[in-house]
Amino acid sequence: MEALLIGIGVLLILALLLIIYSVAIYNRLVQLRNRFKNAFAQIDVQLKRRYDLIPNLVETAKGYLKHERETLEAVIKARNMAASAVQKASDNPGDSEAIAGLMGAEGALTGALGKLFALVESYPDLKANQNMMQLSEELTSTENKISFARQAFNDEVMIYNTAREVFPNVIIAGITGFMPAKLLELESPEERKAPKVSF
Repeated sequence: MEALLIGIGVLLILALLLIIYSVAIYNRLVQLRNRFKNAFAQIDVQLKRRYDLIPNLVETAKGYLKHERETLEAVIKARNMAASAVQKASDNPGDSEAIAGLMGAEGALTGALGKLFALVESYPDLKANQNMMQLSEELTSTENKISFARQAFNDEVMIYNTAREVFPNVIIAGITGFMPAKLLELESPEERKAPKVSF
């Protein structure tokens, strides 16, 4: 009888240790998920700043680029699509589809801005415009901040995904619904280049 009680006691202690270990894994995954969500919030802040600068840039260019209305409209359309995509992604940075949508929208915006700045190069008066130079400088600074924020986000996603995929964490992650997070990567070589905004 005494051996049975000792056996039951050992099993209870092992079960308790297993529960405590599982809770620790769960809490670590929650912490890591919150870190990559916070990192995405930093990207969100910089992207919103970028989206706020673009209409001012287009307004400044409008007076000089009267015959280039299609390009200006394409920039505004791409900006609006990207702003919508970032809102969806910021609601759930762990959603692979939302992140993929944001990457596509950002690629389209980068392409449209590239065309705009290529046109600006052909208009010396616009290049010399003080407001245009200031907006371009702010946009360049914002692009750099976006790049650093994207890198921090990807680092946090990598740490989270690694912690989620190792054994025995993968069992706890599967049971509790921790899905893999998607890196914020640019898909085409053109998207990897920041729009050239030097004047």
